[in-house]
Amino acid sequence: MLAAYGSFIALIADVEVNRATGKVAVKRVTVANDSGMVINPGNLRLVIEGNVIQGLSRTLHEEVTFDRNMVTANDWVSYPILDIAEAPDLTRSTSCWSAARARRRAKPIEGVSMVYTFDDAKAPSRHKTQYFEMFANRAIYNDGWVAATTPPIAPWVSVAKPIDINDYKWELYNVSEDFSQADNLAAKNPAKLKELQELFWTEAAKYNVLPIDNSRTERFDVSVRPSLTRGRNEFTYYPGVVRTPEGAAPDLKNRSYQIKAEVEIPKAGAEGMLITHGGRFSGYGLYLLKGRPVFMYNLAGVARYSIAGKDPLAPGKHTILFDFKYDGGGLGKGGNGTLLVDGKAVATGRIERTLAFRLSLDETLDCGEDTGTPVSESYKVPFKFTGKLNKVTINLTPEKLSAADKQELKAAHAALSIAQ
Repeated sequence: MLAAYGSFIALIADVEVNRATGKVAVKRVTVANDSGMVINPGNLRLVIEGNVIQGLSRTLHEEVTFDRNMVTANDWVSYPILDIAEAPDLTRSTSCWSAARARRRAKPIEGVSMVYTFDDAKAPSRHKTQYFEMFANRAIYNDGWVAATTPPIAPWVSVAKPIDINDYKWELYNVSEDFSQADNLAAKNPAKLKELQELFWTEAAKYNVLPIDNSRTERFDVSVRPSLTRGRNEFTYYPGVVRTPEGAAPDLKNRSYQIKAEVEIPKAGAEGMLITHGGRFSGYGLYLLKGRPVFMYNLAGVARYSIAGKDPLAPGKHTILFDFKYDGGGLGKGGNGTLLVDGKAVATGRIERTLAFRLSLDETLDCGEDTGTPVSESYKVPFKFTGKLNKVTINLTPEKLSAADKQELKAAHAALSIAQ
């Protein structure tokens, strides 16, 4: 039983000892955990599993050896970790989950252990079957045979019409004799092809591949997912709130907005990121650079629009406000930006074009620092704010898209869904 980081944890390990060799094997570990409110139970599960494996690796394998009074292990590579064959079953009981789910045993680790190859590099493979699926392109390997769908869209084709899942063509190869897959046997051996096709669906059901979906860019459209932020117009962030994905961040696209930061500048001055979303390839940031307030808008790396004050902020409390007025009249249009300090305009500028559909695929919203790539090459990440940042408030003006604009937006998402 232990308490750490505000959590209470109890662990029970079922252990077997081989009397002949003295080798210890851990067969099952049961974990009871009370972490209070958990935002992402899935992450908590991964943390528990990772810590159990790490702890057992240290307990069963780790040792400190010395040579002439010097520790010989000098890198993490020197520290062994449990392999799959040694990993125990893991049962978790966590207060943030329902009782039925908490009692459910962990899923087994999938795959075939490679330990047997360590003693015999020429040992025949024990991995007899393997499925593959990506964007509905499918394949199945089984005991020397491979059946695979022919990709209907080449990787270099940017736009193409979608194809029904059941209309994909299949190929068949005997890779035990034809390792380069030069001889397609689908027409000559339809019975074998059907056998492997049925095996694919069995494996797909077993490993939660179903349902098969051949949509592409559409999967990355955050607007089609449930959202806690959709419909809200005011957001408040505090330092340390970082790595917020686009689907959970304020949507600044195709509308007017204001970003307000309340800061305290020490006598020596301050600089650093106040709030940012995106990075080198697209996004925005409000920050102080050598004490001067700056708003930077990065249009997909094609253009960067900087609206910056000329003078550093004096020591004391200040309110920095960026006010953007969207032109309207369609999607991805421009607008005028005004940067104010304590209610006084210190800079104005024009942002000719804005991002209409996605801000970034992988960069996130960060407050008080920049955890990704920089929106401007004028600073180096993480660019933590060196003064005191009390909070940042973002206010959105309700979007005023016309019916035609909304139809264009819908059509654009539809076009993106069939683009590579």
